[in-house]
Amino acid sequence: MIFTKTAKTIKVMFTPFRDGLQSSFGGKVRLNDYLPAMQASVEAGIKHIEFGGGARYQAPYFYLGENPFETMQAMRNAVGPDVDLQILTRSVSGVTLTTQSLDGLNLQAKLMHKYGTTYDRNFDYMNDVENLIKTGKPIVDSGMHHQVCIAIMGLPFKSNKVHTSDFYINIGKQLLDSGMHIDSICLKDASGTTDPKTIYDTVVGLKKIMPPEMALWQHTHDTASMAVACYMAGIAGGVDGVDLSIRPIASGTVQPDVRSLDHALKGTGYSLDVDVSKLHVIEDMLNEGLKDYAFNPTTTTADARVLGFPMPGGAIGPNVHMMVKAGILEKYSDVLAEFPVVVEAGGAWTSVTPGSQQYWLQAFNNVMYGRWNKIESGYGRAVLGYFGKTPLAPDPKVIEIASEQLNLPVFSGDPLEAAANNIIPAQDALKERNIEVNDVNTFLVLAAMVPGQKMEINEGIKFLTGKGKIDIPLKKDEEVKTPEPQAQVAQSAVAIPFSGTVKTKCVVEENGKTRTFVISVEPINSVSKSKEDTKIPETSAEPKAVFSTFAGTVDVVDILVKVGDSVSVGQVVAQIEAMKAKHDIKSQISGTVKEILIHIGDEIDASQPILTIA
Repeated sequence: MIFTKTAKTIKVMFTPFRDGLQSSFGGKVRLNDYLPAMQASVEAGIKHIEFGGGARYQAPYFYLGENPFETMQAMRNAVGPDVDLQILTRSVSGVTLTTQSLDGLNLQAKLMHKYGTTYDRNFDYMNDVENLIKTGKPIVDSGMHHQVCIAIMGLPFKSNKVHTSDFYINIGKQLLDSGMHIDSICLKDASGTTDPKTIYDTVVGLKKIMPPEMALWQHTHDTASMAVACYMAGIAGGVDGVDLSIRPIASGTVQPDVRSLDHALKGTGYSLDVDVSKLHVIEDMLNEGLKDYAFNPTTTTADARVLGFPMPGGAIGPNVHMMVKAGILEKYSDVLAEFPVVVEAGGAWTSVTPGSQQYWLQAFNNVMYGRWNKIESGYGRAVLGYFGKTPLAPDPKVIEIASEQLNLPVFSGDPLEAAANNIIPAQDALKERNIEVNDVNTFLVLAAMVPGQKMEINEGIKFLTGKGKIDIPLKKDEEVKTPEPQAQVAQSAVAIPFSGTVKTKCVVEENGKTRTFVISVEPINSVSKSKEDTKIPETSAEPKAVFSTFAGTVDVVDILVKVGDSVSVGQVVAQIEAMKAKHDIKSQISGTVKEILIHIGDEIDASQPILTIA
């Protein structure tokens, strides 16, 4: 039991409006649905709020039709000038998922400060100290509070070399000895998998070498129901501040409810710098604002399996939503089981964005295509050194496969120097489309640029030209309204004489209940004819269709054939994006492309034909 004779107040950084929204809904929550609760938080005495960065930078304009800088300004206006507002940045990736140039990171810091940020919490998923030093400078130069992170997690395999208290303390020592200006340090456990003893020993060791006036913060998620125990261990060791949330977006994949830790600290001499008796108003406002949103049980329920697949709460939420959308949620457990393999083979970087997404996508590819048969670009580049030095040496076999598949050499240089400076290409794209060239528009495009991706599907361009998608996780009765109480099969815009059975989904609402049916559509006239009668002769010139191999909705990112091209079985004819990664669509038939029925940027599912082949 922890106890102190000298009373100590622990600071609280309130997370429901960034990490809570991200971990619960992938960040896809409209500003006006949570802004009243944010105002109520300030009225209840909350002094420090997380409000941006991470996926909450991208989600507004990727999925909600909202400008993230305008939403940040609206939040600053709502809370007033005296509340500290904090963002989360990812070292060499900033608020994106790919490595950025220093010029891009300087522009990012300038804009974040301009639109209301006072604290920037910066982490590097490799725990590469050189990366943290170089990416900390733009933060300091902008005038924001520079909070540098040591990223921590529990390993899903045994090692006494990395992710130990000595390993973390050594990173802290290197940071403090670097001469870089540091305002505070944070121990960031995005997956909630570090054990309390490791946290306690790390905190004690860091406090011995930190200047007494420098605050040490602790961040964890309650995914494995360990958060309060870990916070108690950290506080006993000397932590000065912790991150907490509140129902209905607390615990599960989020931080624990502030009231839980307040209760756990009763009689210990420690207390929180908030009055919990006033916080019920925030909960009421959130319940009202989020009443139409569908809470996924996977993100709201504790899951001790995370101890074997260190996946951050902020990534579990978005990935579960993406798997549901793509119609492949049944693969979830298989992907989790593959996690220890990709973590150890990759080099044991910390499972926090973008590293967690790299682990996730490689585990997903291993499940879908066979182990190492398809190297995910981010995972492969990380293994090859393009994001910094991995804590452990990656598996040589995986390095060789990644280098061959991605056609890239092993890299040992500075990731920032190797990164493309995308400011000029982003501005050129704006000019080509007669869009005003300014800092905000430039960064919206720059931050959405992905290597090898066509500019017409850049999310910044789509948003600025009014073509952005709206993808809000609302309850089903808000999403689907079927006018007739009987099942109806939607016809394709182009009638296609299928050569075999096609399966599609139909959602029916009747008397307030929603049911989903899988419908098999037989070839034309097959009901009235025998199988022998309906066989299509081998010489038939009737067109046959190629479909997406994903049951749910995916985005078309490339079309690799044109009308008149000859294609063979197994040839890649298109590429789609699912789970934030490209996947090939291969033709199951050979012949000549007769018609292409989709466009780059379209959202399709398995019921919509991509092209026809005669």
